[in-house]
Amino acid sequence: MSTPTNSSRTGTAVPASPSLVQTLLRPRNLAIAVIALFALVQVVSFPIIAVAGWQTNPNPVAEPAWNSPETRALAVRACYDCHSNETIWPWYSKIAPVSWLVTRHVIEGRQRLNFSEWGVRGVEVNDVIRAVRTGKMPTKNFLLVHPEGRLTDAEKQQLIDGLSASLR
Repeated sequence: MSTPTNSSRTGTAVPASPSLVQTLLRPRNLAIAVIALFALVQVVSFPIIAVAGWQTNPNPVAEPAWNSPETRALAVRACYDCHSNETIWPWYSKIAPVSWLVTRHVIEGRQRLNFSEWGVRGVEVNDVIRAVRTGKMPTKNFLLVHPEGRLTDAEKQQLIDGLSASLR
C-alpha cells in the first residue's frame, strides 16, 4: 500500500500531511501536553488547594514513657513521619497533586495516633500493636518513598514488644 500523496501542478507527488490527531499524538507533543498540564495544576491549584498551611509540626505536648531508646528509635523510623509532630516534609510533599495526598495522609495519621500528643486523646494500644503485627503499618505507599521505614521481622517484633511495654 502506498503513502497517500497530493499532486502539485508540476506533476510531482507531494506526501500528504499528517492529520491533526496524528500530529497531536506524537510523543514529543504528548510530552509537552503533560508538562503543560502539570504546570497548570501547580498554578491553578496553589491558591485553591494550598496545603502548605497544613504542613506544620506543632510543638510536642507529651511523648509516651518509652521502655527503651531502641523502641523510640524504631517508632521514629517507622511511624513518626505520619504519627507525630516531627514530620519530615520532603520536597515532593510541596508539589500538587502529591502534596494533597501526603498532607491528607499525615493529618489522618496524627488524628488516629500522635506520639507527640500522648495522652491527649485515647488510643487503643491493641489496635496500634495489631496494625504493626499484621503489616498494616507502616503502609506500603509510605515504604515506597521511605525504604528506611521497612522493619525486619526481628525489628518488627522488638517494636511490638516495646510498644506493648511503653504504651500500657
